[in-house]
Amino acid sequence: MSAWVLPDHIADVLPSEARHIEELRRDLLDMARCYGYELVMPPLLEHLESLLTGAGEALDLQTFKLVDQFSGRMMGLRADSTPQVARIDAHLLNRLGVTRLCYCGPVLHTRPGGPRATREPLQFGAEIYGHAGPEADLETLLLALDCLKVAKVQTPSVDLADARIVRALLEGVSLSAGLAEQIHVALAAKDSSELAALTQDFPPSARQGLLALVQLYGDEKVLLEAEKILPPSSAVRAALSNLKWLASHLDAVNVTFDLADLRGYAYYTGARFSIYSQGACDALVRGGRYDEVGAVFGRNRPAAGFSLDVKALVGALAARPLRAAVRAPWREAADLGAAIASLRAHGETVVCALPGHESEVDEFHCDRELIQVAGQWVVQAIRTVK
Repeated sequence: MSAWVLPDHIADVLPSEARHIEELRRDLLDMARCYGYELVMPPLLEHLESLLTGAGEALDLQTFKLVDQFSGRMMGLRADSTPQVARIDAHLLNRLGVTRLCYCGPVLHTRPGGPRATREPLQFGAEIYGHAGPEADLETLLLALDCLKVAKVQTPSVDLADARIVRALLEGVSLSAGLAEQIHVALAAKDSSELAALTQDFPPSARQGLLALVQLYGDEKVLLEAEKILPPSSAVRAALSNLKWLASHLDAVNVTFDLADLRGYAYYTGARFSIYSQGACDALVRGGRYDEVGAVFGRNRPAAGFSLDVKALVGALAARPLRAAVRAPWREAADLGAAIASLRAHGETVVCALPGHESEVDEFHCDRELIQVAGQWVVQAIRTVK
């Protein structure tokens, strides 16, 4: 095998795509700042017990592990930044009121999330701590939509769910972690026959409720149907009411519901959302409420947020136009150097043609050139020959 061949689902990012990713990263962080979110930068590497505390089996299987040569302790490369941000809120900031935090950095996965997915996503996220009401859920959802708007995503659609519904249906049912996982998989796959087999020994109300969830997806009529056929527990009613309230504030986008959607990490505790766009094979954004994420760090604060992969988002977008640039000759003359410096100080890209070479660039469109006219260096449009 050639030394330059990269591992599966790991790739170099070349100029055009890299520029798009970096520009979008800045746009997303600027949008989060507009909402009052503060930037944090958790480390890529942590002690394994800290990195996986409370994260469950899903993150354990996705985490690369290695031995720290200093201490001999096991360490891990983060597969998700949310537990780290929860640790920062709980231990380092330790604020009493509402805290809004955002981040953007690479995460590593032992396995790709899909056939064409990378194992090195660039994860952007925003999280709000300290408010238990639905207002925090709505704020993170609106911020996520504004992030997609600044990315120029066309016609996003929001799919809503709530983790409390399945939890309420399973309340009082004795089941192992393995069986619970199988039920979650069957619900997500809408596999009624498998779900029926897994729940054959369940109490009738729990079994009927779980089987009903498989059919409860679609527009706002889903919530009305759910009120009729799901057990009338307070938790189910609260979840349905919360979903209805969230949807009522999203008039500008298409909203659907999937009450059996349990995809993602196991720490969600309330309303959940996925945002899709036409042409994208998977959700561009996933988020929701995860109130218990900080409990393992000794501070069980209310929390809600979302995350997205900037690389995947760029892959779903049209390429950005090339950046306009000025082509300049290479000379040591002081007046030419001053003219180039002035242009760059005003935000212009100036590409100097080195002696004996044409500049080979595919990121910039040199539509103007710096030439000398009557002893003065001036910028003129480059005339194209038709």
